Amino acid sequence: MATLLDGDLEQQGSLQLSSPEFDDGGRLPDYTGYANENECPPLNISGVPDEAESLVLVFDDPDAEPVAGHTWDHWLVWDIPGEVREIPRDWSADDATEGYNDYMEQGYGGPSPPDGTHVYRFKLVALDGELGAAEPTRKQRLGSAIAMGAEVVGATQLEAEYDASQGTAF
Repeated sequence: MATLLDGDLEQQGSLQLSSPEFDDGGRLPDYTGYANENECPPLNISGVPDEAESLVLVFDDPDAEPVAGHTWDHWLVWDIPGEVREIPRDWSADDATEGYNDYMEQGYGGPSPPDGTHVYRFKLVALDGELGAAEPTRKQRLGSAIAMGAEVVGATQLEAEYDASQGTAF
């Protein structure tokens, strides 16, 4: 069953996600790659609705589907405090919960396309409450938890590209 976190995220409200290191549709820095430094890029959050108590961040690769058989999940973070406005480079999500990516590792797992250029999505959702989901939660269950447990008060998406030549494929 498809959830809010599957596919492209439709803009809802004034919530915005940007980065000082790349433009929407631009190229991710080399250091973000799994085979390089494997560090998340800095992200800026704005337009968070007053009623937002928490944020959910998903970083995925829909272009991986022909090879992996599904959209590859690189990072799932939830219960980010609603007052957070910046995620710094190589952020440690001490005040939030990081789930497991498709590398079967907890936390950020950078891009590593097997060939060519892939388009990656950073999806941000503002909720009127916290999810309280356990760390082993994957994207499908996280999406279901949102549908059953909190009202979405804002949503936005930021895209960027990463090329296989930027690092060794994994």
